[in-house]
Amino acid sequence: MNAEQVAALRLLLAPTGWLERASAFARALRRSSRTPGGLLVIGTPELEPWHLAAHLDEESRLAGIPELTPTLVRWSPPVDAPPHLRIGLERLTAVGRGESLLVVTPQAAPDPLLERVHDARKGGATILALDRGDRQLDEMAHEALVVEPEAAPLSFDAAQHLVSAAAGERLEQEKGFRARLARLLDAVSGPASP
Repeated sequence: MNAEQVAALRLLLAPTGWLERASAFARALRRSSRTPGGLLVIGTPELEPWHLAAHLDEESRLAGIPELTPTLVRWSPPVDAPPHLRIGLERLTAVGRGESLLVVTPQAAPDPLLERVHDARKGGATILALDRGDRQLDEMAHEALVVEPEAAPLSFDAAQHLVSAAAGERLEQEKGFRARLARLLDAVSGPASP
């Protein structure tokens, strides 16, 4: 989905409240991790959210926010995969405070995933869930965004695009605010000396 398609989708969804929910979830996502690579993204053994991880990585780079850089955690990474695609479930045993676990699944989370989410939460990680209304997963999550299959005017894939775009969008506004604040301070006290 390119920028024009995202813009058209936003226009279509404006009256539904979906943009506000996606933006609120994206804000929680940005606040949840304090270190580059501390945003762990996992799906189910059958459906890995590599596409969302790639978009979050791009938004992190474009917005200049390294804390948004995701780490894709895979159930069975191939041994010959590049290093960033070779991170397996063992990474979840070390997750802790200042890190977050984003669970992305359009189906009910299997028990082994729920057990790992529970352990990560006990370890101090912030849990976020993007799902289709998985009650067990949503109860464990600090923040959840539910894409209801029958009520939502968008696909699960489109919801992922909205979340990743929103994750970078607010950051651009914050940068603009910081620049305006710096100009105001310069006007009041004079520019900083080199």
